[in-house]
Amino acid sequence: MAGYRPYDDLADRSAERAPPHDDASPLEWLFYEQERVLTRRQALGFMTDDTLRHRLDSGQWRRTRYGLYVAHNGPLSTGQQHWAAVLGCGHGAVLAGLTAAREGGLRRESGKVIHVLVPAENRPNQPGRAVRSPTAAMPRVVAHRTTKLPDKDVPHVARPPRTTMPRSLVDAAQWATSDDEARAVIAASCRQRLVMPEDVLEVVDRMPRAHRRAVVLETIGFTTNGAEALSEINFDKLCRIHGLPLPDKQVRRRDHSGRLRFLDAYWRAYGVVAEVDGGWHTEPEAWWSDMWRQNDLWIGGEIVVRYPAWALRRQPDRVAGQLHRALVEGGWRP
Repeated sequence: MAGYRPYDDLADRSAERAPPHDDASPLEWLFYEQERVLTRRQALGFMTDDTLRHRLDSGQWRRTRYGLYVAHNGPLSTGQQHWAAVLGCGHGAVLAGLTAAREGGLRRESGKVIHVLVPAENRPNQPGRAVRSPTAAMPRVVAHRTTKLPDKDVPHVARPPRTTMPRSLVDAAQWATSDDEARAVIAASCRQRLVMPEDVLEVVDRMPRAHRRAVVLETIGFTTNGAEALSEINFDKLCRIHGLPLPDKQVRRRDHSGRLRFLDAYWRAYGVVAEVDGGWHTEPEAWWSDMWRQNDLWIGGEIVVRYPAWALRRQPDRVAGQLHRALVEGGWRP
């Protein structure tokens, strides 16, 4: 699909920093690779235990939980927090869910949780539970165990390692606090052209037990098809169930500039227009919230109401309630 950014061409975070000189020591190269976050085993590969203890006691380095060290004494950057989360969860751990999606370019608040996927055979320190670092400020880290993490879900160029955008989105939907939050994450990624819808569907197809699988499929369906076919959204069925008059659909009308427009649903006798929006904005929750607010304001003046396509299936009573008010305002008498 034209305009989509290839999700698997993920930029290495280290590319944002100048690499060491060619003659730099292996330790300097490790600092560069892991943003100065090391395991105890890695650190002792370059120095004695006494030297390591001296760097900690003198305040040159800081210690985090689970035998991790940061080779400076300041606050941890986001990248260092992510490295600490991955290294602290053991071999094979990768950033996942909304954390990985943001690392892949998704413009969305990540909250105060770092999500990590850990192979089932590995034993993270506290699998599936939030943990805190007592010595270095860290967001909560939640490790999710999985038996399904094929190589194609983890691009080799990503540092710290993380899941691909399609896998990240499916997991983010699983771990979201609500169905609406899951819809918003999927919608935002499609709107920002970060993923091909068919690639998300490919991940869902091989994860038949994924939580909120139906929500992901529904959202992808609305994203790819929009509201072009109101028969699919079944606007007439909603009107019949709630005792509303049936509208004319896909009515041609020219706007003030002379451009030809198509009205999704038009009650000509009452001057009421309903638009069903299948496209996705950058921050879907705010956009959807604005729709409801605008509808409340416009009823009583220019009666134009708008709805996201999913609302006709998921919140039909709320949609019908506003349509009822709008039609009565336009002169309809039930």
